[in-house]
Formats: sequence, structure tokens, C-alpha cells
Amino acid sequence: MKKIIVTEKISDKGVALLKAQKDLQVDVEMNLSREELLKRIPEYDAIVVRSVTKINEEFYEHATNLKVVGRAGNGVDNIQMEGATKRGIIVVNTPESNIVSACEHTVGLLLASCRNTVKAHKMIESRVWNRDGLKGMELLGKTLGIIGLGRIGGLLTTRMQAFGMKVIAYDPYIADARFRKYNVKKCETLDELLKESDVISIHTPKTEETMNMITYKEWQKCKKGVRVVNCARGGLYNEQDLARAIREGIVASAGIDVLVDEPKPISPLIDLPQCVLTPHLGADTQEAQDNVGIAIAEEVIAALRGEMVPNAVNLPALQASELDEVKKIMALGEDLGKLYYQLEHDAVEKVEVIYRGALAEIETDMVTRAVLKGLFEPVLKERVNYVNAELTAEGRGVEVIESKENSPVNLLTVKVHTKKGMFTAAGNVNPEGEVRIKDINGYQFDIEPAAFMLAVNNEDKPGMIGQIGTLLGASKVNIATMQVSRNQQNGVAMMFLTVDSEVGKETIRLLQGLDGISKVRLLKI
Repeated sequence: MKKIIVTEKISDKGVALLKAQKDLQVDVEMNLSREELLKRIPEYDAIVVRSVTKINEEFYEHATNLKVVGRAGNGVDNIQMEGATKRGIIVVNTPESNIVSACEHTVGLLLASCRNTVKAHKMIESRVWNRDGLKGMELLGKTLGIIGLGRIGGLLTTRMQAFGMKVIAYDPYIADARFRKYNVKKCETLDELLKESDVISIHTPKTEETMNMITYKEWQKCKKGVRVVNCARGGLYNEQDLARAIREGIVASAGIDVLVDEPKPISPLIDLPQCVLTPHLGADTQEAQDNVGIAIAEEVIAALRGEMVPNAVNLPALQASELDEVKKIMALGEDLGKLYYQLEHDAVEKVEVIYRGALAEIETDMVTRAVLKGLFEPVLKERVNYVNAELTAEGRGVEVIESKENSPVNLLTVKVHTKKGMFTAAGNVNPEGEVRIKDINGYQFDIEPAAFMLAVNNEDKPGMIGQIGTLLGASKVNIATMQVSRNQQNGVAMMFLTVDSEVGKETIRLLQGLDGISKVRLLKI
């Protein structure tokens, strides 16, 4: 009989589901000290946690029988992933269990802010019956601009269309098919959405690209009196700039559930009567917590029984021989996938994964998943993993085609189709077991992927290498390797450099300004 320990609070329904399994013994121990937990963990096959219990190298050294870590919730910051994967421990979480609650809270904040509900309530509490200054705005016929048309954005679309709102959306990483599915006008630029919207709601992950995505410069492009909502992540709207836009009358009201410095109540938005603020309640409903508890119980049960699990954050369980056979190819596939959104930005319509030579003989399902994980990870971060990669593609309207071809050459090729054309990347694992990128959009290379790389498009003329090397040297950036490939058809060469450290934005700007340089991008693999 397998044993599970639950060390943090999950819903009673989740615990009941675990205990209903006749082949499992479940212990709920929420008051164990760290020392007690480390002493007892060797006897358990699985552990269920939330965000407090630290699953780190010290923990793994004691958890000699552990097979599954279940994280009730989305984030996995308290779980050291490398140690789990190295030991074949599956980590599962529940990223989709609270999306309805988050969507409904967005609607609630939108209505409350548009109708001055909180301000009116405070007046009644003060025994004042006065409607002056409380005139609100109807949603019927207004335009809702959604930034990020993922799962929550899609749910919000259908609900607000029922209010009679026209919905437009901006999401450069979503295929046109999803916009058509929801009958949403696609904005090609963020500026287009800002100019047309009466109400704006943001639903993106928190990344380098989206942090401070909306600043005062963007608010100036909006309609005067725009209403805004944020139930996604604190800091997507720059709070200082939003407060300024509210004080100047650009933004009429704001409904905010997430703050950049939470849980510290220090935001400038707190003192503004035009704002309705809640303490990150998006997932705080009984139904959402029940869903999380039930979902994590189902995930852990399936993983312990060797079944496929829909939310494995790391590599799912494989036989040792199977893992040894495909892990290098998986690494190659993930690296090839990561190239696209770092080199291009058009929404993906279709992905082809082509296996040639001996690669066509291996089990390729996990490799294709690795390609998709790499493709979406730069824009979705922790929300995509090896198991849900195919569902992620499906949910974003991306068609995935896998094919195998006889060939004397072993090669994995990834073709990314967009409305504007096709991006290709190819590579293999050489006889020494080293991952190599061999082709990018027709440019031939033999690149070993590195943590930091520079991709440079330049005129095919003398002096280009020297200019780049000199500028990087002056910027204290050490070049590890450099390769140049020519394209005889258009006279444009492509240069790939691996460097020992991240290259700053100012250095990228200077490189971009060199004579003969058309494009410079920093890649992180």
C-alpha cells in the first residue's frame, strides 16, 4: 500500500478523495516541524503541499521513497525542480482550477468600479443618502479591450458579450483561430486596443515583457474616462503611473485585485476613491478551493498509479531505458522551440515537427511535447510543461503536425507557420552526444546552445565581425564562440555568438546602430 502525507491545508473534498482510495494510506499532518517532517518522509510515496513546505535538496535527501510531489495551486516556487527530475519524482500542480473564480472576480470588480459601488456603500455606512458624484457607466454597447486572450481572457469574453459589450483583444502569441472562435476583433498592436477601448482588462503572465506593460505613456493613448481592471498579476499596470492617470482624469475608475508589493498595503492606488481594491481574492472561492483540492488529489493518484497526468510540471515518469534514449533529443527539441519567439513575434498558426533518419525510429511523442514546451515557455513561463504542452497548443489554436522521413541524415526540424510566412530551425545530437543547432531559416550553423546567445543579421561585407567584437569587448562582454553563415539569395549574413553573460539593453541598442546591422536579438536558452 502506497502512503501519502498532506502537510498543508487542502479542501476536505480533496482529502476525502485521497482517503477513498483503497490502495492508499493518507496521513494529514499540518503541524509537523521541519525536523519531524524530514524524519518521517522516508516512509511516504507522495506528499501534498501548498506554498509553505520547502521541497529542496535537503528534503529530497531524506525522501528516499518519494515518487510524487503534489502542489495544490499554480506556482512551484517552493519546489526545487531539478532535484525532483533527477530522481524521477513527478511534480504536479493545479494551474487551471481557479480560472472561473478569477474570471468572475474580474467581472465583479469591473461592475463595482463602473458603478461606484464601494464609494456608495461607504456613504450609506456613514448614514448619508446622496447620489451626487456616484453616476456610473453602463456596459451595454461599450468596447472591452482584453490584453491576453488565454483561458481567463476567453471566459471573460463570453461573459461580457452577454452584457452586450463589443470585445477586442491584443495577444501577439495567440493564433487568429482563437479570435475567430470567440468572435473577437484582433488588435495588431497594443496601441490599437488602447485607443478603442472603453474598458481594459489584462490577463497575461508576469514576465520581463509584461511587467510595467502599461505606463503613463500608454494611458495617454486611451480614451478619456477609460475604466480598467487587473486580476492577473501585480505590476502589469505601473501603479504610480496608473495613480497619476486617475488623478488627471484619464482613467475614470480601476478595479484591482493584485498589487506589486503585496501583501504590503503601500500602493498609491489605495488612497484613491476611484479605485476598488481587494487582497488577491481571484481564486478565493469555496468552489475554486474545492477544485484545487480535488484536482491535486486526482493528479497524485494518477501519478502513483503510473498513469498520464495532465499537469506534470517536470518530466513525467519514463522507464530508465526510454529516458536515456530520448532525453538528449528532448533537450534539442526544447532548444529549437525556444528560438522562435525570441527571434520572431508573429502569432503561430501551425507547427510541424519532422524527424529524419534514426530519429524517426525513436518514440517521438515526448520530443514533440518538448518542442511545444520550448515554443511557449518564453511567453507563458511556468504555465507550460511537458504534459500540458499539446493542450496549450490546442488552446491557443495552434495546429501541430508530426512526421517522419527516411533519410541518411539524422535531423530534427521544426517549422513554425504564421500568417506572414514560415520560420525553420533544425538540429541533431552529434556522435559525441552533444546537442547542435544546424539550421536557422536556411542559414547553416553548427551551434552548441548556450545560456546566452546573440543572433545578428548583417550585410554580407567585410568588417562586420570586427565591429561587433570591438563593441562587445568595450562593453565587457566576453565572446565564447562566433559563427557566421551566408545567404547567397539576399546578400544578408547571419551571425550567432555565444557569450558568457547577459548582454544589456544599451549594448543591444549600440549593436543595432552599427552600420550594416539590420537586427540584433539576445537569446536565452
